Amino acid sequence: MNESESKKEDWERTLLENLALAALREQRRTRNWGIFFKVLTFLYLFILLFFALGWIDDGKVRLSEKHSALIDLRGVIVADGNSSADKINASLRSAFQDKNTKGVILRINSPGGSPVQAGYINDEIRRLRVRYPDIPLYAVVGDICASGGYYVAVAADKIFVDKASLVGSIGVLMDGFGFTGTLEKLGVERRLLTAGENKSFLDPFMPLDPIQKAHATTLLREIHEQFIQVVKLGRGVRLKNTPEIFSGIVWTGQKSIDLGLADEIGNAEFVAREIIKAETLVDFTPREGLSDLFTKRFSQIILGFLSENIWSFR
Repeated sequence: MNESESKKEDWERTLLENLALAALREQRRTRNWGIFFKVLTFLYLFILLFFALGWIDDGKVRLSEKHSALIDLRGVIVADGNSSADKINASLRSAFQDKNTKGVILRINSPGGSPVQAGYINDEIRRLRVRYPDIPLYAVVGDICASGGYYVAVAADKIFVDKASLVGSIGVLMDGFGFTGTLEKLGVERRLLTAGENKSFLDPFMPLDPIQKAHATTLLREIHEQFIQVVKLGRGVRLKNTPEIFSGIVWTGQKSIDLGLADEIGNAEFVAREIIKAETLVDFTPREGLSDLFTKRFSQIILGFLSENIWSFR
């Protein structure tokens, strides 16, 4: 065999080896894709099975034993927040409807918020306590339970606090700023057109109108009186006859017990163990449903996998 024939044979051998390796890589890639989709299908069917059997509901694993239902109300109470009336009330209904719930703990750590949203939650708690008379609801205060947070808490059977918690602030406020003359100093002309003599109610770029101020004060007093009546209804004879209670001041947890604003010292675990007598806590706090989380995560996995392997298709 001459040199040219030998080179030709080596070239053919190299070509065949490269083709064989390419075929093996393609087979491996195809097998990996097959495994990937089989695993995803298995996980999807597994989760559907859990939903079908009722073991999972909105991200919560159902237990066969009696438990204490826990709902966290955190942060400012507003319509589009995590502690909106829609979300908290939905969790309250789920907790009361669960056949294994022995008692409900509403753990509050909130400086307040919308009186309307707080009122919705207060009303729903009262409705559920009437509908499910054998299931008590206890409020447990964290760092702070003020204003709208306390508005919610007074609907509970009892309020538990830490000795250093801040409780109260039974009052209403309306705040803002006055920028009278600011635009003139900046050389800016404001053009405000209204229909209705009070349409520019408390406009920050206009001097404070005494009539509008008086009307705003009346509104605040009406809402404050509503707040006071809700507190009196919720606390009843436990509330001490002290005018300062409704002045908007906050109190420590220990002092709030002395004033009848709260009942005892205790945290969620204490209430579940010693008061409800069901030590196991099941969290009913509003969160994204498991199906929503799974869909999002599934999409992220697919996009990530494709982005990492897209070059293998070229």
